[in-house]
Amino acid sequence: MTVRARLRTRLGIAALAAGAAVALTAVPASAGPAAQGSPRFLAPGELPPHPTSPWYAGRVTAGQPDPLPICVGDALPSTASHRTYWTEFDTNALQVTVVERNERRAKEFAALLRKDLAGCAKKLMEQDPDMTAAKKYYGRLNVEEGAHVYGLDTAHSWGASDIALFSVGRDGRTVTVVKWAQMGNFQHAQVADFKATTVKAVKKLH
Repeated sequence: MTVRARLRTRLGIAALAAGAAVALTAVPASAGPAAQGSPRFLAPGELPPHPTSPWYAGRVTAGQPDPLPICVGDALPSTASHRTYWTEFDTNALQVTVVERNERRAKEFAALLRKDLAGCAKKLMEQDPDMTAAKKYYGRLNVEEGAHVYGLDTAHSWGASDIALFSVGRDGRTVTVVKWAQMGNFQHAQVADFKATTVKAVKKLH
């Protein structure tokens, strides 16, 4: 894999730092949902606290995020809505929400996302021999129809190391994915804080 491709993969994990900096100059952090009655998204202050920086957020935007998030991006439909978040340092987050036509389809979609997350570390190492990846499953959260939390630790032979936490939650026919990421490894994962964020995200869907 080329250095350019490696950097693209890492950006998929650490995500949107440059784009977030541009958005910071144009979009207030208090921007709310795109349409009244739509599922509500996390406010910046509901994300895992950063020790030295506030969180900022872009607007809720219709469509898939660009770039697509690692692990779950391929499954996201064009009907998704998303919101990006960032700090002044190396930590960023993303929430993507999809409203399905019925609860059966939402349940199947959530299961597909969980399957992608469960197999993501293995898939990444198959795609990039210079990468070492490991995943953890942090369990189910008892909120609405349930939410599940995962961790992904990636390290490259050329020195980069990133940690990401993901959650998949459902309320009725609405599914949401939350991702938090920064440089580091499993020891730097704010798991308890991220679980609290996930509960808030699912409760705000309806």
